[in-house]
Amino acid sequence: MKIMANTTKSPLIFDLIAECNTSKARTGVMTLIHSIVDTPVFMPVGTQGTLKGLLPQQLENLNCQIMLSNTYHLGTRPGPEILKKAGGLHKFMGWNRGLLTDSGGFQMVSLLKLARITEEGVNFKSPYNDTECMLTPEHSIEIQNAIGADIIMQLDDVVSTLTTGPRVEEAMNRTIRWIDRCLSAHQKPEEQSIFPIVQGGLNTELRTKCAQQLIERKVNGYAIGGLSGGESKDEFWKMVHLSTDILPKNKPRYLMGVGFAVDLVVCCALGVDMFDCVFPTRTARFGCALVRHGQLNLKQEQYKYDKRPIDEKCNCSTCKEYTRAYLYQIATVETVACHLLTVHNIAFQLNLMKDIRESIKAQTFPEFVQDFMSIVYPDKTYPTWVLEALEAVNIHLS
Repeated sequence: MKIMANTTKSPLIFDLIAECNTSKARTGVMTLIHSIVDTPVFMPVGTQGTLKGLLPQQLENLNCQIMLSNTYHLGTRPGPEILKKAGGLHKFMGWNRGLLTDSGGFQMVSLLKLARITEEGVNFKSPYNDTECMLTPEHSIEIQNAIGADIIMQLDDVVSTLTTGPRVEEAMNRTIRWIDRCLSAHQKPEEQSIFPIVQGGLNTELRTKCAQQLIERKVNGYAIGGLSGGESKDEFWKMVHLSTDILPKNKPRYLMGVGFAVDLVVCCALGVDMFDCVFPTRTARFGCALVRHGQLNLKQEQYKYDKRPIDEKCNCSTCKEYTRAYLYQIATVETVACHLLTVHNIAFQLNLMKDIRESIKAQTFPEFVQDFMSIVYPDKTYPTWVLEALEAVNIHLS
């Protein structure tokens, strides 16, 4: 069933519903052309226009309101011309709800050996053959216009969080220059919203400067990029906290590449509205199921005779129909195991975000965080970064 569409002139309307009286957590409604999205939201990743192991209709049945696909990979295969002829990725893949595309910038890090970065753009050698492609800010937007996603990302200059020195400042300044090229190239501003991306590595001054520069642009939301790349959690949360302090309250804030449950809870407390990560689907392919206290590795012998579902409180179709013992027999062996575990793991992520939203509305978010952390860390040996991040927004774990 298609969710009510946004028929206004703006392709994105963000309404705050409630704010936590203690922390920076908030819940809202983001109205897009193709769907209404409740925030905070977790977006499953379908890199090539498909979520590994699930049909679009199954995602709809899980009440997934928005998903993510990858510009670089879709631009390479099937390419913008085929997507244009298909009427965009929504029609091409049979997905009726919200869609966000990244810009291809992340591949500067993940495919660094295949990329050469200049002021013009990024020259990639295809991972599929020996052909080369120049991904400029303009070309990135052209591909994303063809894809037709509701939210599209600027092409940013991405460096590893382990990078230091002048390269970090160069990348930050180039990202600011490239957002203006992206906005100038955008052909569908009435249908698609470009989000600028806050860069600056782990340097407080650079990240502050970048955020302050980007909020001067006329856009409908912002992304926080360049994190979750191997930096310490202590450095990670401080950059998130800094960024959300600067970014405006009346527009959505998207933290790129974050999906571990503890990270989601902490970053919601720090004022983030949107998240994405391959983790829930990737860990399913390794036979692991997500639960509130962590993961169950269903390949382990202890589950061989376990007649319980993955999670007795979960209402997903996998937990309703299948036991841990059955999943033990087929995990990582049969294709259907990936399917069944992916259903559960996506349901887990979406239910976690729903619980977070409801607690914010009820003004019980601090208590929710305390209860959640006590389940994950029953002996109360909370990581220092979790304690410090939550204390920074007035939530204390006893």
